[in-house]
Amino acid sequence: MTGRADRKHHIVTSFQRRLNPLIRRLPLQTVLETTGRVSGVPRRTPVGGRRVGGAFWLVSEFGHRSQYVRNIEADPRVRVRIAGRWHHGTAHLLPDDDPRARLRGLPRLNSTAVRALGTDLLTIRVDLAD
Repeated sequence: MTGRADRKHHIVTSFQRRLNPLIRRLPLQTVLETTGRVSGVPRRTPVGGRRVGGAFWLVSEFGHRSQYVRNIEADPRVRVRIAGRWHHGTAHLLPDDDPRARLRGLPRLNSTAVRALGTDLLTIRVDLAD
């Protein structure tokens, strides 16, 4: 990564660390729950995405640098809270998918932020079990 991308990543993640604990408490906020790869403790991250049939789609703005992506690499079993209801699923990282094209089909506000702030976009599909 370039120095500029590293600075952008640091600024954005510092801001998110302060804001995410508040956002994930909102009852209708979509939340992705992974298992911490070192701690084994559930980690909840507010995300933007969309359910399409039996799958939930999202795009990570920092790809493999995102902590939740690293957790998925270690254990793809996740839960997603959609409209206040938790769903179990299996997450799949899709590096061959076009994340910018994918963002066009996801919620506009979040997609705009991901495009503007992201440095290494990565599509993720969660196959929902229920």
